[in-house]
Amino acid sequence: MADTLGMAAQLAGQSLRFGWYFALNRALDWRTDQLGKTPRYKPTRPVPTMQQLLADRAQLLMADAMAVRDGLYPPMDDDGASPLRYLGRVRQMFADLPEAYARRAEKDATTAKAEAAAASVPDYYAQDFHFQTGGYLTEDSASLYDVQVETLFMGAAGPMRRTALTPIAEFMRGRDQRQVTLVDVACGTGRFLRQVRLAYPAMQLKGLDLSQPYLDEAARQLKGLRSAELMQAPGEAMPLADASADIVTSIFLFHELPPQVRCAVTAEVARVLKPGGLFVFIDSLQMGDKPGWDGLLEAFPERFHEPYYRHYAIDDLDGMFEAAGLQADTTSTPFLAKLMVRTKTPPV
Repeated sequence: MADTLGMAAQLAGQSLRFGWYFALNRALDWRTDQLGKTPRYKPTRPVPTMQQLLADRAQLLMADAMAVRDGLYPPMDDDGASPLRYLGRVRQMFADLPEAYARRAEKDATTAKAEAAAASVPDYYAQDFHFQTGGYLTEDSASLYDVQVETLFMGAAGPMRRTALTPIAEFMRGRDQRQVTLVDVACGTGRFLRQVRLAYPAMQLKGLDLSQPYLDEAARQLKGLRSAELMQAPGEAMPLADASADIVTSIFLFHELPPQVRCAVTAEVARVLKPGGLFVFIDSLQMGDKPGWDGLLEAFPERFHEPYYRHYAIDDLDGMFEAAGLQADTTSTPFLAKLMVRTKTPPV
């Protein structure tokens, strides 16, 4: 039976959420302009108008609400943090902006290297992605990450992640979720794992990440729900047995990896997947996916510290996945994301 009430509630909630994050996005832009230490980057490629962005975003939210209506997965559920705690994170984001903006002006992305944890992670990881203080290696970064990303995407980060739930729902038809294992590579603060857990209470979930503070935040995201097995480990060397996962997900990881590490992670995904297993990949759009939007992709690494993004934007993901034995299923472009669904080729 169609859940029209759930659909309406989802649309209403997302509309309110968008209004809040749109206001935060504008306020952050205004504050950035006030700091005025560097001129705004002007892309040479075309960029969408705000009207086009908002129209595409509306399509994303409608598709999400229709999936709720059709029973593919439940309505979106945020982490349930108290309003005071959440507002404290918003204040912290604005308080951190001058320091982050100063590093951007100086092109300094080295505060992460001063963290004790930097010695135990790969060099490519020990830097200030997005000019975040401490990179991904501190509790403050883990606390701020979600509000920063949602503000950047005007509240669309969660709905973009949730597009991965649709191919998972299709894969799960006729399967006993108690017998299914899902591995989320670079699970970060666990927002996606929470959505999977709400949709599949009995599924066996595993999350890998290099940052212990982010894994700690992921554990908090799952508090009150059945837990997941969280492991501090790199995607290019997963501590998992061959053919041990039915589903592997990768959410906004590859654009932060050097090219050779992207290939290594892809090989690991193929190794741990069972034959016929599902790989669900979400990351940024690439050049040419929406040609009128290429200017946004050009500007992104100029505004934020994203050292591997330019190569990612032109990388041959299809060729890389195919070479690893991950057969093409579907590719789509929900808002600013690219959703690629692949299946591990069974042995001949």
